[in-house]
Amino acid sequence: MSSVQRPRAAPAALAVALLATAGWVVTVRSSELMDPSAPVFLGLWTAMMAAMMLPSAAPLIVLYRRGASAAQTAFMTAGYLLVWAVLGSLAYAYMRSGAMVPAWLVFGAAGVYQLTPLKAACLRRCRTPADFLILRWGRDPLSLGIEHGGWCAGCCWALMVVLVVAGSMGLWWVAGLALLVLLEKRAPQGELIARVTGVVFVALALTEGVFGWPGI
Repeated sequence: MSSVQRPRAAPAALAVALLATAGWVVTVRSSELMDPSAPVFLGLWTAMMAAMMLPSAAPLIVLYRRGASAAQTAFMTAGYLLVWAVLGSLAYAYMRSGAMVPAWLVFGAAGVYQLTPLKAACLRRCRTPADFLILRWGRDPLSLGIEHGGWCAGCCWALMVVLVVAGSMGLWWVAGLALLVLLEKRAPQGELIARVTGVVFVALALTEGVFGWPGI
């Protein structure tokens, strides 16, 4: 790392940490808010996604900042969060619809997806930020963030469905799934963790479907 690059990395890492922390503060304080309007929900959802996703995206953001300006890095981060904000509109539509999807079906579908080649392909791109940037360096930062957010969504959308449908966006579910996302993307055995999670989810689905046990 050059002397020019080094001072850029630490502030970028601090900014990501502050954004994620702010997201957690908003998420915790808004946990008791009932029936928010669409704009309020999307704002809270985006804050929650910042809390859950930015820690695992930090290596990409910090690495990008080493060769880009602060404004470019901010636009890339905004593009990343924009993807999750758009997906939040789907979560809002589901919650307003009054639909009731069985928990076993949600866990089963999410567990199966965790074991698919598509999940593995998306996860590999999330786990290798250097490769992602090398192949796309010089592109518009907003579109770069949107693309990486798309790969991240491809990796984690099933976990977010579990959060919304089965977990009802409870704080313990938010914290647990945030930790799982971080481990999948940053732990040395992250790909194995993703597959083990898939097996556990399928087992929970079978348990609920066969025995009708409550609580999942």
